[in-house]
Amino acid sequence: MSLVAVPFARPFSRATAGLFGLWPRSLTLLVLRVTLAMPFWASGLTKWDGWFTLSFGATALFEDEYRIHWFGAQYPFPYPDQMALASGVAEIVLPVLLVLGLFTRYAAAGLLAMTAIIELTYPDGWRNFHLPWAAMALALLTFGGGRIALDWVFGLDD
Repeated sequence: MSLVAVPFARPFSRATAGLFGLWPRSLTLLVLRVTLAMPFWASGLTKWDGWFTLSFGATALFEDEYRIHWFGAQYPFPYPDQMALASGVAEIVLPVLLVLGLFTRYAAAGLLAMTAIIELTYPDGWRNFHLPWAAMALALLTFGGGRIALDWVFGLDD
């Protein structure tokens, strides 16, 4: 319900819905899923040397380069080997789930959590990378994967 009654609001609202309602919401959600999956997938591919072999570089990044920036100080990542493995697995599995639209909301939640950790690691990237990633993940958390998704096919989500 509108707080202010404007005489032309209802016809304008109908015209807007008619014009922009032609674009299927599920197609928008598919584009969001693929767009969010792409940077994480690309990053995940760099962490592996073949099947089930984590690259030396992935572990070295967590041991030597990556630092958590917290309240003006920098701290090393705890358990760098496990963090590298978790990151490598998540950056491959979660994007695949997103593109397929399988467990979409959970995959988006996982990528949102990863985005928060990446923001703590690279705090200057929020404007160009982290904020758009978080916005896409939040939209998928809110709306799910849509009808062009295995969630809908299997009845796992509306």
